[in-house]
Amino acid sequence: MSSSAEPAPVLLRGVDRAAFAVALVARLRRAGPAAGITETDDLVRALEASPPVSRDVLYWTARVALVRRQGDLAAFDRVFAEVFDDVVSLPLNRSAGAPGRKDDVNVPVPGTGGESADGGGLPWATLPPVVAAGEPGEESGLHLPEPRPSALAALAEVPFEDLDAAQTRALGDALRAALTRWPQRRSRRHAVDPAGRRVALRPTIARARRTGWEVVTVVRERPRRRPRRVVLLCDVSESMRAQAAAYLHLMRAFALVTDAEVFAFATTLTRLTVALRRSGAEEAIDQASAAVTDRFGGTRIATNIGALLGSHHGNAVRGGIVIVASDGWDSDPPEEMAVVMARLRRRAYKILWLNPRAGAPGFTPRVAAMAAALPFCDRLMPAGTFGDLAGVLTEISSGG
Repeated sequence: MSSSAEPAPVLLRGVDRAAFAVALVARLRRAGPAAGITETDDLVRALEASPPVSRDVLYWTARVALVRRQGDLAAFDRVFAEVFDDVVSLPLNRSAGAPGRKDDVNVPVPGTGGESADGGGLPWATLPPVVAAGEPGEESGLHLPEPRPSALAALAEVPFEDLDAAQTRALGDALRAALTRWPQRRSRRHAVDPAGRRVALRPTIARARRTGWEVVTVVRERPRRRPRRVVLLCDVSESMRAQAAAYLHLMRAFALVTDAEVFAFATTLTRLTVALRRSGAEEAIDQASAAVTDRFGGTRIATNIGALLGSHHGNAVRGGIVIVASDGWDSDPPEEMAVVMARLRRRAYKILWLNPRAGAPGFTPRVAAMAAALPFCDRLMPAGTFGDLAGVLTEISSGG
């Protein structure tokens, strides 16, 4: 008698249990019994918990898991006999594997190379074929494709001045399609929500009237969330000629997706929200360009920000995200810039400054107006390519 007990043979070793259960349930359903997902899951778990060591054990495991009604026993016995009478009744083979292996007590699974010559294959046997290891240094014949960016993704990293009108328009449409998430804010109004932390008094009292003024049902509520307003001011002066067309597409994306206010400025401030909401991109850009009469002229950033705060559109800034897209070159004194930016800081929720030159290596805001405005900004972001503008969208979507 050997010192170690010989392991018991396991039936159908190497068979995918899930595929086996699905195939057996499919045959059973065609015979009439209504076996479904629950029964299939029960069979898979039963085979995992107690692997069958004989045909009888497999029969009872499948019968307990799949049969729910007395009238389905005859159909189950017929299907089980059709599947296993000529396949699983093979004698247990304890020498199928290589000598010395711990799993050489398997029953040969038909369809995997270990069955008899006249046996049929099982559809649920999913053992992979054995592949011989190659020689060291031997190059494999399989090559993974090298991931490369699409043409549009490659153009997203090209500077604005190197793009033609068609490429700028295509990237502008892609930018608008990418603007799917919008920042939100808490409002003062509340909505009924079972997961809310606050008790809604009026609905709770109204329900208590039906139960003799005993509070049986407590209604909870949470603050409603509304889209946060975004105000975009883009510099279209002479120093921003290369970026003007791309920034118009950025303004159009904001104007189309949600309730945003967009302005262009050089020496005066021009509201472009209505013009950029046209259905066609070319028509919208043309009308916006025609509306800006001082395009490619001088720059008065501080004056235009003050004009926005003093107009009836200044309320749109309150609690909103303000984006100023400019290189910072300004003919107004830097002291005036600091004053208007302090006013804007007290009114806005967040201020982002987009500078097309901020992405250059070693960039430092040495321009006087830019240096005066920077302490009041939450972030200074590069905006020299459409890829940079996509990063701006990501920053805005997380600014609720």
